[in-house]
Amino acid sequence: MSIPTLDAFQAIADPSRRQILGMLVKDTQNINSLAENFEMSRPAVSKHIKILEMAGFISIQEIGRERHCFLNQEGFNELKTWLNYFDKFWNSKLKNLEIVLKNKK
Repeated sequence: MSIPTLDAFQAIADPSRRQILGMLVKDTQNINSLAENFEMSRPAVSKHIKILEMAGFISIQEIGRERHCFLNQEGFNELKTWLNYFDKFWNSKLKNLEIVLKNKK
């Protein structure tokens, strides 16, 4: 059974989810330790974690009786691809501007 995917930008639109990603950069954490950082219920934090998992930003692994969250590159790849497209666009525009300015001298 495959997990349905979610748009990466929808997943990171919420500040709480971005905060969760930031916390996981430092180290993997279990869901309870992540939930301690928020003024919302553990089930609410779990919903945010599920969205991040569906979008490919995190993986969840059961270690003993705990569920640990790990960063996963898949979600970030979608963002990187989208941003690279616009980087190429702007680099091209700046290169054209540079050519125009050199020709005016």
